[in-house]
Amino acid sequence: MSELLVDFITSLDGHASGEGWPGFWGLEGPEYLAWLGEQPEATYLMGANTYRLMSGFAAGEVPNGQDEFRPEEEASVDELTQASKVVFSSSLEEPLTWANSTLVRDDAVEAVRAMKSSGSGLLSTIGSLSLCRSLLRAGLVDRFRVVMFPVITGATGEERIYDGYPDVALEMIEHRTFDGRIQLVEYKPRVLEHPPLGAPA
Repeated sequence: MSELLVDFITSLDGHASGEGWPGFWGLEGPEYLAWLGEQPEATYLMGANTYRLMSGFAAGEVPNGQDEFRPEEEASVDELTQASKVVFSSSLEEPLTWANSTLVRDDAVEAVRAMKSSGSGLLSTIGSLSLCRSLLRAGLVDRFRVVMFPVITGATGEERIYDGYPDVALEMIEHRTFDGRIQLVEYKPRVLEHPPLGAPA
């Protein structure tokens, strides 16, 4: 059976990106980049918006506010291009132009449930906030990992990650600090029907 990892990189205040900020908020360091390079092979799951953004980067479109990719960003996109990717969308058309991408039009929750039961490798999300939220609500997420970068993007932050989430209990299974400033926390999530004080008598 496959394991499903929801994987986010965020500002301290829970934004997935920020207007005018480079990838990794420009704060990645050698320890963090080495750790990224050691990650196991995975099949990446994403929605249409993330696919459009990332496939654009792969085709050479530079993020707003930048003249060119930094080497770290280019390496990250190249690795994603080589990886197997599953894209859930009813609006995209086949064939998908980004290499190693498969389009799935079926309900994402049911499709991932089937992928988990029939597969053996690691499934990992990338971006795709609404997809991650749906998979978590459905109880399909085995590991919930967040790498927090030491910035607060109160004025420029975009894509607030946790809006619309259910209440979730988190059992910590891993934590680590990279380069003296980047914090990784990884949890086993359990969706709650109600807060502890709201339990039936």
